[in-house]
Amino acid sequence: MKQLLCYGDSNTWGLIPGTKDRYSWGVRWTSILQEHLQKKDVRVLEEGLCGRTTVFEDCYRNDRRGLATLPFILESQYPVDAAILMLGTNDCKDYFHNSAYGIAKGLSQCVDELLRFISADKILVVSPIHLGKDVWKEEYDPEFGLESVDVSKKLKEEYRKVADEKKVHFLAASDYAVPSQVDMEHLDEYGHAALADRILDFLQQKQMLE
Repeated sequence: MKQLLCYGDSNTWGLIPGTKDRYSWGVRWTSILQEHLQKKDVRVLEEGLCGRTTVFEDCYRNDRRGLATLPFILESQYPVDAAILMLGTNDCKDYFHNSAYGIAKGLSQCVDELLRFISADKILVVSPIHLGKDVWKEEYDPEFGLESVDVSKKLKEEYRKVADEKKVHFLAASDYAVPSQVDMEHLDEYGHAALADRILDFLQQKQMLE
């Protein structure tokens, strides 16, 4: 049985917009992948964590540095045959004062860690969905600011550059899904389904699990 690691934040974990709850099995995009790939003898490793960043330490939430925990997961789940990496939304929070370029540098370090265990042609970098234009308002998530929205929109091209440099695959979630109007930040059920469909097509097209 082959193993596919899906490593990300709350949009990989499956947070229901406007709540602290998780979408059920069959709704979140990782579980949709599993249901389709099970017949191909593939196990999907759902490794999403709310608040996870690429490399930045969040002083308000402990143990959220993606680069810090990725090596443990890769070793504990060994062997991992392929991986999908989707991080960066939390890096856009106002108190980090990050640029899209800086976030991509962090993403690049995570890719390097994956490359220690997995070949480049079996790694898919996914740039996250854009933040909604009003996400920074008090009724949504004031941890973000006005600039956060702009930074999130620039991640696509910066991540593409990283993928090209590292010779890994690239896909932009923002090309296929948008944030829920409930919180301007997370995928709704339709977004999870749309992203799952595109990733499934991509995995098959690039023969990542062959």
